[in-house]
Amino acid sequence: MHITGDHAELVVGGRLDVRSAADARVALHRAMDAGHGDLVLDLRGLDSCDATGLGVIMGAHRRAGRCGRRLVLRDVPPHMQRVLVATRLHRILTIAP
Repeated sequence: MHITGDHAELVVGGRLDVRSAADARVALHRAMDAGHGDLVLDLRGLDSCDATGLGVIMGAHRRAGRCGRRLVLRDVPPHMQRVLVATRLHRILTIAP
């Protein structure tokens, strides 16, 4: 898993799973705390995401709300879109077309 970007946009690639969750959480929290406005999470390079990875995304969503920001998912791969629909998280998270 690799995350690149700044406090306004992060690009996630590889696997977001139990092994990479701690690093992803740290990167998301740093970006959230350092900026203002929407934080865009570009998922086009995401290969896979397990339940722990979903937890990281939901935690970032909650933290964004507490910081007065909004987490926006962009370029969500089809496999991830299916997971978000199956878990009904697509109703909670902001997903850019």
